[in-house]
Amino acid sequence: MINNRISTISFFKKISYNKKLQQRSIDDINLIVIHCTELPDLRVAREYAERIIYPSGTGNCGHFYIDTDGQTYQWVDLERVAHHVRGFNTTSIGIELSHPGRYPNWYHADDQDITQNYPQQQITSLLKLLDTLKISIPALRFITGHEQLDTEMITAKDQPNIKIRRKIDPGPTFPWATISKHTQLSFLETTEDYE
Repeated sequence: MINNRISTISFFKKISYNKKLQQRSIDDINLIVIHCTELPDLRVAREYAERIIYPSGTGNCGHFYIDTDGQTYQWVDLERVAHHVRGFNTTSIGIELSHPGRYPNWYHADDQDITQNYPQQQITSLLKLLDTLKISIPALRFITGHEQLDTEMITAKDQPNIKIRRKIDPGPTFPWATISKHTQLSFLETTEDYE
């Protein structure tokens, strides 16, 4: 059973609307999307994730969250479709890394650089989770970042004459080279590469 394998490395604390999310088969999952929360800590990330924004009584949330100390939490069942990336939710797993990103000025033109590194213990936990998911989900083939899938440009809040990326996570400090050495998943560079 998938959840039994994951429970050896994860702590479970489901989101309040977990059972309201659309159901799916594990066989439909073939993609992992890496995110960073772009918030100061996991407590604030939980507050954002608990916000109800859809008529179904659900909100935006990943399946897994990995704190800076490496602790891993599963907030959404794998058999549920989490709202974490436009257009790819039904076939993907969202993994959120606690990281400030561009917080608090996400959409200000002069605050578009993500410079903080990801802690080693967080990346180690991510690699363990990726290994577990790959073993548990036979159809799992791809991994990518949120920024590869959501490429929308928006107007900067502080400078309306400048366009910026809506999503740039996990960002340039994320160690993709380390991830690619330790996983058998194929990196998805663009949406055109996705089958």
